[in-house]
Amino acid sequence: MTLMKKKAIVTGASKGIGRAIAFALAAEGVHLGLISRSADDLNKLQKELLSTYDIQVVCSAADISERHQAEAAVAAIELELGSIDILINNAGIAKFGTLLDMEPAEWERMIQVNLMGTYYMTRAVLPSLLKQKSGDILNIASTAGERGFATGSAYCASKFALLGMTEALMHEVRKSNIRVTALNPSTVNTELAVNAGLPIGDEDRMMQPEDVAQVVVSALRLPARVTLKTAGLLTTNPQ
Repeated sequence: MTLMKKKAIVTGASKGIGRAIAFALAAEGVHLGLISRSADDLNKLQKELLSTYDIQVVCSAADISERHQAEAAVAAIELELGSIDILINNAGIAKFGTLLDMEPAEWERMIQVNLMGTYYMTRAVLPSLLKQKSGDILNIASTAGERGFATGSAYCASKFALLGMTEALMHEVRKSNIRVTALNPSTVNTELAVNAGLPIGDEDRMMQPEDVAQVVVSALRLPARVTLKTAGLLTTNPQ
């Protein structure tokens, strides 16, 4: 299925996986609405994309963990691009520590960004998808949403919840021809992973943001009659 001239919103777009997804979609001819907290980073990305691809690129700086900011960002993008076909919920944060070591505020922030931010974005975009009876929602989750590990209580909780929300929504909207998918990568070589203290190995062996972006495009290009429920992405030969 061609993606040419479709319109997509990507959150957490200025770095890492979000940036890679933006470039991958642009290469397919998708018009983009990009959301990130940094207006400067978004503007730089917009210039890079427009210098290479003949598409529309609209940017909106927002903290999607704040409902009103998420809603305002979606409204601003829809005003420029029109109705949205694709929502990529990529924005997220990661921090690790034992349940007692992590401050309650850090726990709450993890849930607020990784779960509630995705909820706010989806709630803002979904009415348009239901009205046109078509669309795709892809949530970038994690293998941490499938299994828990020591020091990951907050992060795992946010991703387990995200997977539950994704599956429930998938069942809600299938009859409206809307596909909802969760992608679960293991550790990806991004600034987020480095800042969280995750081990980053040999670049040739470590999963890259572009690898995840390729799976996103492949999922979106499936025939409309097919829904990819979840996909787990693991490094083939971890160190």
